[in-house]
Amino acid sequence: MPFLRPATRAALVSLPLLAAAPAFAQQSTDSPPDLTRDTVTLGVGAATVPSYDGSDKNVVTAVPLVRGRVSGINFVVLGSRAWADVIADNNGPGWDFQAGPVVNVNLNRTSRIDDRQVAALGKVDTAIEAGGFVGIGKQGLITSDYDKLTASFSYVHDVGSVHKSYVMSPLVSYGTPLSRKSYVLLNASANYMGNGYAQTYFGVTPGGSARSGLPVYYARKGWKDWTLGAMGTVALTGDLTRGLSMVGGVAYRRMLDDAADSPVVRIAGSRNQWFGALGLAYTF
Repeated sequence: MPFLRPATRAALVSLPLLAAAPAFAQQSTDSPPDLTRDTVTLGVGAATVPSYDGSDKNVVTAVPLVRGRVSGINFVVLGSRAWADVIADNNGPGWDFQAGPVVNVNLNRTSRIDDRQVAALGKVDTAIEAGGFVGIGKQGLITSDYDKLTASFSYVHDVGSVHKSYVMSPLVSYGTPLSRKSYVLLNASANYMGNGYAQTYFGVTPGGSARSGLPVYYARKGWKDWTLGAMGTVALTGDLTRGLSMVGGVAYRRMLDDAADSPVVRIAGSRNQWFGALGLAYTF
């Protein structure tokens, strides 16, 4: 959902499974799990992701994770993105109102770019984006007291002078436990970019055109992409509230509007983006 590379990395594993509080399908012979205790999860994995936003070539990169829950407050550091839900909840059935800060280190096109023409456009400085999110979830819908449907909306803005613009992102997710040892999540999200963001990452200036051979292009604000993803986790020791787990996921992203029509994507890259990840996490 970023990692140690471009912002597209964040989109992959920011699928809320890794950020969600532990959940269970309670078996009739089991005592209810203690979902109120404070927890910390540390994880690391490997992901295959596009070389840059809109690239048709994937690279492998590391995915670090820190997740915690203290007194009902949830926080996550996932790759180069961090956020916290500062509205405490009891993690039980019912409504869950969410709000808090978001910080993202946008590394898109700051390092390795696996395309000669796009590389000739030059690297982009690291952008620090900050903002917040709001959301609402309903736990205990279909399969058990622990499945959850969530809708949220985030807004971040460049706090420096790289793209001097914003990204708005709606997201809908549904997660359900299959047992005390396994959990699955599906989600759909999209990103809307401002003018500065569009021109910085998808525009081609006359100078850039001369260096790269790509046509001049002025990108404008609009929908950047939509993404569909699926993830799952399986406890290898203990259960989903403690011990070692394996986590994996896949996602498909479709570039849209001016981002899709940009020569960076249309000529040098692809509108179709694929992501995959596999890793281990330990919950204390």
